[in-house]
Amino acid sequence: MDMRKPITTAKLRKMKEDRIPISVMTAYDYPTAMLAEEAGIDVILVGDSLGNVVLGYDSTVPVTLDDMVYHSRAVTRAVRTSFVVTDLPFNTYHGSIDASLRNAGRIMQEGLAKAVKMEGGAEIAPTVEALVQAGIPVMAHLGLTPQSIHQIGGYKIQGKTAAQAQKLLDDAKALEQAGAFSIVLELVTDQVAAHVTSKLSIPTIGIGAGKDCDGQVLVFHDALGYGSDIHPKRFVKSYGNVGEMIRSGLRQYVDDVKQRSFPGPEQSFRMDEEVAESLYGGGIPVAAHRE
Repeated sequence: MDMRKPITTAKLRKMKEDRIPISVMTAYDYPTAMLAEEAGIDVILVGDSLGNVVLGYDSTVPVTLDDMVYHSRAVTRAVRTSFVVTDLPFNTYHGSIDASLRNAGRIMQEGLAKAVKMEGGAEIAPTVEALVQAGIPVMAHLGLTPQSIHQIGGYKIQGKTAAQAQKLLDDAKALEQAGAFSIVLELVTDQVAAHVTSKLSIPTIGIGAGKDCDGQVLVFHDALGYGSDIHPKRFVKSYGNVGEMIRSGLRQYVDDVKQRSFPGPEQSFRMDEEVAESLYGGGIPVAAHRE
């Protein structure tokens, strides 16, 4: 039995203060979330990256609020101790404050997440503040923001110039002031990520942002090679090749079916011989096959 106490926003802040690194991993369904929890993951992110790795889109932009609610609900059924954060998807928090509150409320009430994640800098600070005041914890997201990939012009490293570095810090401070409990830094140069981390009282979670962030996050499918189109990324460390294991198993299954070696006696069920004798004159009839 897992005797860990549930992770909270206060616990995450204390981990930063005590310099205890925070582990974050994405999950999009019940079995994956259960495995993540059993492994001791601190924060499970129901990321809109599900658009790429689960739904087959080429970006996160097509992911809907209904998608996020559905997958969040599946994940939270498996979780008792990890802290579950769910992404607010594209175009669900840039309109009115009321609409943003309704959308975030669905993630909390229907998806049963403990917090929402939002991409953007100082421009979304008023919305972050409104959500926090309404009792909705917010994880922010700076640097490479996938929902804005078309505006950014591709997957580009952020924080390479003095102007970018200053804007990242200014945005981070604005989001902290608005009440965000944590900030993801994605594809940010090591030095800038370390500087931003040192200037905040809330934890930073890095992905491609160096080792000096307060925690790290990876996409489950990237870290474990789950899928047929997983492309190596410089900032990802491989911790397994689940895709190859599944592919090999499925090929063996196909071979067994074609060769009639599955099911075998150990996977089959026989009726009482006396009943079989009365019905069929003994034994099980062999099915006729057309040539």
